[in-house]
Amino acid sequence: MKIIKLSAIDSTNSFLKDLALTSAIENFTVVAADSQLKGRGQQGSSWVSEPFKNLIFSVFVRFNSFHVSEKRHLNFAVSLAIFEVLLAENIPDVAIKWPNDILSGNKKTCGILIENSLKGTEISSAVIGIGLNVNQTDFPASLEKASSLQLLRHQNFDLDSLLKKIILKLKLKIALLEAKEFKALETAYLHVLYKKNIPTMFKDSKDALFMGMVLGVSEEGKLQVALEDERVLEFGIKEISFL
Repeated sequence: MKIIKLSAIDSTNSFLKDLALTSAIENFTVVAADSQLKGRGQQGSSWVSEPFKNLIFSVFVRFNSFHVSEKRHLNFAVSLAIFEVLLAENIPDVAIKWPNDILSGNKKTCGILIENSLKGTEISSAVIGIGLNVNQTDFPASLEKASSLQLLRHQNFDLDSLLKKIILKLKLKIALLEAKEFKALETAYLHVLYKKNIPTMFKDSKDALFMGMVLGVSEEGKLQVALEDERVLEFGIKEISFL
């Protein structure tokens, strides 16, 4: 495992993607930054992090045989790796909010951005970006649902130690992925999925409110929601939000 540490950078994902294009980097190469100037989240959203307080890093993963139709299982594997590390650190009420936010109660502690490189119908490699709020205790008013491990456990965490734990757990989950243990990954993911089988108020992309219940994730990676009239609808990222 090679870890490249940078003081400040626009985006660890962008840096690692460019590095992979210009050099033959080893599997599970990690780029970590003390400060990220233009952090990116899902669908073009930004990731804001106080310098020197959190984990901001990206991991390069190469695959031997991984069909694009199974890409949702990579999301399951990465989310579960973070989830299990936080569970071992005794973070309370940990859950995975679809597709891959990690929550404590209803507070977000971690965001994940996975960018795949394709060769035909195969995913040849992926850059996995992870932003984990660790020792930050003050957040902007616009991030009212954000929290950190320190706020949740009232203690300071060693960033280097936590990073190594996450990478080791990620390697284990990717090994399951490579072994095609898709059912095991999906079962574990659905078991800890936020609001699964609980009646919940949602808002769609047109700001319409409706009641529904999370059932699971479709083969295309969309969220499956059962409505009050017993219909089951599927939603992509940004097409639905929890209230």
